[in-house]
Amino acid sequence: MRRAGLGEGAAGSNYGYTNSGYSVYEEENEKLTESLRSKVSAIKSLSIEIGTEVKQQNKMLVEMDNDFDSTSGFLGATMGRLKTLSRGSQTKLLCYMMLFSLFVFFVIYWIIKLR
Repeated sequence: MRRAGLGEGAAGSNYGYTNSGYSVYEEENEKLTESLRSKVSAIKSLSIEIGTEVKQQNKMLVEMDNDFDSTSGFLGATMGRLKTLSRGSQTKLLCYMMLFSLFVFFVIYWIIKLR
């Protein structure tokens, strides 16, 4: 018993396809396969570029996080100094504020006088 090969039917027919019709379908299939291959290649290169960009962004975020941590430490130390300054002698602080105000007043007076 012989099995029917590709394009051969039980009674010697080729399932309604002629040889030329079969080659047209093969050519169309090859064109579609090549089109799909180029699209897959484009998507692959795009996904590689996205992965590279994500790695760079993550590196930048880590650097920013480190910068913010150091800045928050600096601000914490400054706030601590301000607290100790505010706990100190209030009269001394008031005296400094008055002297600064007088200085600003005289600078503004001098600028207006020179006009």
